[in-house]
Amino acid sequence: MPDSTAQPVVHATAETINPAHYRALTEGAALVQRSDRGVLRVTDADRADFLQRMTTNNIQALGPGRSAVTVLTSPTARILFVFTVVYEPDALLLLPAAGQSAALLRHLRGQIFFMDKVKVQDVSGELARLRVLGPQAADVLAALGLAVAGLADNETQRQDDLLAIRQQQYGLPGYELVVPAARQAEIVAALTAAGAMSLDDEGALLARRVELGRPAPGAELVEEYNPLEAGLAWACAENKGCYTGQEIIARQITYDKVTRTLVGLIADRPLTPGDEVTLEGRNAGA
Repeated sequence: MPDSTAQPVVHATAETINPAHYRALTEGAALVQRSDRGVLRVTDADRADFLQRMTTNNIQALGPGRSAVTVLTSPTARILFVFTVVYEPDALLLLPAAGQSAALLRHLRGQIFFMDKVKVQDVSGELARLRVLGPQAADVLAALGLAVAGLADNETQRQDDLLAIRQQQYGLPGYELVVPAARQAEIVAALTAAGAMSLDDEGALLARRVELGRPAPGAELVEEYNPLEAGLAWACAENKGCYTGQEIIARQITYDKVTRTLVGLIADRPLTPGDEVTLEGRNAGA
């Protein structure tokens, strides 16, 4: 255990893991239907500037075929929201974390000044989200006409009314799909027919997330921590202007002042989230 303080550790036991689901994540293809994850649409002339001044990543650098994971932080650089921003010719699509669409919508609307040319809408009723995971995910998506195997991380591809985003660093490695809500059942049927196993429990997802050391909203991506502590330094652009919390994050990077970080632990007994971690008799994290 290093001197730095660990972030919360999440525990999954063998009894909670479906072996077939775990094999799909590690050897095949797995499909997760994301009914608790909505979609927001940001439009009008100032949409990129609006997100640029509030979040950690360089939204103004986005162009066709690109997306970015960004963090909306408090004035003290604590994590408020983590979401994906997808470039569209006439809009930016925002993909919030589970259960956070309404809260993010309220927050963003509350930050619109009277001179801002920005509109934020919840379009979750029109669009649905799926995620295809595992080493055979690209092969399965080919059944929908999506040739995604050559995409780089955060690159996107449109095929008619389907949108695919390759995400290797954020969440479990795979492809986020944004599809018409009216076609969701049809698309799910096509993906399962092509070999994707539909996951209906969280055990295998949790185990794989812990193995890969990926932080998640509601667990490590919470207001108690900042993006650097939670392992999201890659989502904090150093080549952009000011945003809320930027000075604190920049100081921590410049002076190497990140004193706690997300780490993996192998324990000799079951752990419960929030358990104290000690090293030589002193607290080393939770």
